[in-house]
Amino acid sequence: MARHFMSFEIKELEQNPNVLRVSDRSITYHPEFKIRAVEAHEQGFSPTQIFLDHGFDLSVVGKEQPQRCLSRWRQTYAQYGQSGLERDQRGQGATGRPTNKALSSDEKLKKAEARIKYLEAENEFLKNARDERKAGETEPSQLKPCETYELIEMICRNHQLKNMITYLCMLGEVSRSGYYAWKKNEANRSVRQINDEADIVLIKKIYDAEKGKVGALQIKIILDNDYPIIMNHKKIRRLMKKYNLVARIRRANPYKLMMKATQEHKTCKNLLKREFDQGEPGKVLLTDITYLYYGKGQKAYLSCVKDGATREIVAHVVTTSLKMNILYRTLKQLSDTVDEFHPEALIHSDQGFHYTHPEFQSKVKQMGLVQSMSRPGNCWDNASMESFFGTFKDWVDHKSCASLEELKHQTNEYINKYNNERYQWGINKMTPAQYRGHLLTA
Repeated sequence: MARHFMSFEIKELEQNPNVLRVSDRSITYHPEFKIRAVEAHEQGFSPTQIFLDHGFDLSVVGKEQPQRCLSRWRQTYAQYGQSGLERDQRGQGATGRPTNKALSSDEKLKKAEARIKYLEAENEFLKNARDERKAGETEPSQLKPCETYELIEMICRNHQLKNMITYLCMLGEVSRSGYYAWKKNEANRSVRQINDEADIVLIKKIYDAEKGKVGALQIKIILDNDYPIIMNHKKIRRLMKKYNLVARIRRANPYKLMMKATQEHKTCKNLLKREFDQGEPGKVLLTDITYLYYGKGQKAYLSCVKDGATREIVAHVVTTSLKMNILYRTLKQLSDTVDEFHPEALIHSDQGFHYTHPEFQSKVKQMGLVQSMSRPGNCWDNASMESFFGTFKDWVDHKSCASLEELKHQTNEYINKYNNERYQWGINKMTPAQYRGHLLTA
């Protein structure tokens, strides 16, 4: 069994001047030490004594290591002399034992031609990779092993090179055994490629249907619920990367990087404290207003109430006026939608002037709701509501709406889809409506 060195053992070995380099699996001894060891052995010293005299701890290198090393070094010394010990010929890039046979002019010419063809093909490959890379990606500086194997195979096939595999592997800094293992696995790669091409068709279908705004996890949920197919999300992510399917997401808001505000609001306390999901439908209600541009620079406003547990939008109003009536209509719709409010129901908002208005607070109390507010300048305290607005603006192309009626239609259509058709990972891969039923029957 191969010896594995611990980090402290590696450090100890590296301090020995007779060690050239060391990894977690092997030790490369200094050529001068090899020569001295062979000469000492010829003088009658045992391998173990030689290693101990040169500062090696047998509990680290292994008790059988001296005997094995001396046996190998003596054979090399007897056959090739000191030059055989001075040259490290093991591992990747080794060209074999020194040979007395000199290369002929034809052999030298063939190797030179093979080298030129390899370098030309490598440069072309890297050039194509640079041309195809996307903005922000690092420029490729070298080939992956599998790409090198493919390059070697192509060169040998196109130029009918024979007996050049070892030399080309040395040029590409890959192992010869790795090349043949890659070649042997060609049938499996072909099968995998066929399967990938079949699977990406379905993934692309979902990706296009959702306008490119879904990632691997969302596609996984859709496959689980709408298709009789089981596919791991890691495979979906791999195929999306392979075929350049990138989910379009909104840019991060730089203002969210501001420091958290520490001053508590004086009108209403932050009773929610970001505990949006309390496991009971109707217990936590979140509300806010956002703006929507449409037509020729016209502005409308969307007021929503969201259930914190089910993530369902239970009330929404679209209007062009930012007067208090937008909130009164929202509360009226909320009251009509909910048959009976939770006895501990809480409605949470930011500290906008609408929500601090005395009449609004009076209506909230009449409905039997407790009011809670975010801390000033702290959007994270109402993050769940803000998240919905971000998702809404990703999906609804409100700027293309020519009229307010069209904007209202698209808003109603999306909220209906969001509540009843959009599966979400965080609520057991259900839609908000399904999850509400799940919580009520649990």
